[in-house]
Amino acid sequence: MSIPVTDKTAAAKKESAKVRRGNWKRHLVHLFLLPALLFYIWFQIYPIFSAFLNSFFAWDGLKRGAFIGLENFVRLFTESPFQETFFRGLAHNVIFFIGIVLTKLVVAFVLALFINSKIRGKEFFKMVIFMPKLLSVIVVGFLFSLILNPTYGALNTFLKFIGLEELAHPWLGSPDTALYTIILVNSWYGLGFAVLIFLAGLQAIPSEIYDAAKIDGASGLTMLWRMTVPLAMPSIMVMTILSFIGAFETFELIFAMQGSQAGPYYSTDVLATYFYRLAFGSVAGGESIGLGSALAVVLFLMISSATAILLFFFRRKEYEQ
Repeated sequence: MSIPVTDKTAAAKKESAKVRRGNWKRHLVHLFLLPALLFYIWFQIYPIFSAFLNSFFAWDGLKRGAFIGLENFVRLFTESPFQETFFRGLAHNVIFFIGIVLTKLVVAFVLALFINSKIRGKEFFKMVIFMPKLLSVIVVGFLFSLILNPTYGALNTFLKFIGLEELAHPWLGSPDTALYTIILVNSWYGLGFAVLIFLAGLQAIPSEIYDAAKIDGASGLTMLWRMTVPLAMPSIMVMTILSFIGAFETFELIFAMQGSQAGPYYSTDVLATYFYRLAFGSVAGGESIGLGSALAVVLFLMISSATAILLFFFRRKEYEQ
C-alpha cells in the first residue's frame, strides 16, 4: 500500500524541523565559550593592537598627541639612554635563554631518562620534581631572596657551617653572579614541567625499536644519540620554544628578587623590566606610553619571529630524520 504524497511531505517537514532543532541545540553549546572568548579578546588581543597603535603616536602624559610614525622606534634604537639600555637588556635575555637551555633543559632530559627507566618509585620522583611548579613565582622569588641573603641567608650560613666560608658570597648583590643566580632559580622552578614534557615524549617511543636495536648490537650511547634524541625531538622542540618565549618574557622572578631596577647596577635588567620602567616609571617622562608601546611591539615581533624560525628549524630536522 503506497503512502500518499501529502503524508510524505508532512513527514519530511517534521523530520527537517526536528533536525533544525537538534542543530540549534548543538550550536547553543558554543555560547558557553563566549565569556572566555570575550575575556581573551579584552585582556590578550586588545592590548596587542592597542600597543601597536600607541607606538605610532606622540604622548603628552596620558593624552595621545600627533601621529609621528616610526619616531618612537627610531628613538628606542638610536637615542641615549634608550639605545644602551635596550641592547643591554637584549643581551641579558639571550644569556638567560642559553642558561636555561644548559641548566634546566639538559638536566630535565637526563632526569626524564632516569625516570623513564625501569626503576621503583618513579611516581614519587615525578611528584617531588614537579612540586616547585605549584608555587607562585613571587613566593619563589621571595623565598630565594631570603635563602641567598649574604648576612643571614641559609646558603651562606650552611657554607660557613661546613667550613667553606670562602665560598660564601653576596649572590644577588654582585653584578658578576646576580643574573646567573636568577637563571638557576628559574631553572629549579621550571624543572618539573620540563621533565614531564620530556617524559611524555620518551614514553611515546615504541619499545620495539629499542628491542630491535639491541638485537643488532647497538650500545646504550648509540641508542641515545641515534634513536632516543631524534625520536624525542617533538618534545625537545616544544620545550626549547617555550623556554625561549619564557626567557624573553621573564619579569616576575627578577622583579621579586631584584626589584624594578633589576640591580645591582642593572646587571639583571632584561627587556621586560626595562619595559616596566619605561612605560610605568619616569624614564621617558610624558612620552613613556609611546616609547613603552614601541618596546612592547619590538619584543612581540622578536618573540614571534624567533619562534617561527625555531619551528621551521625543528620541523626541517624532523623531516630530515
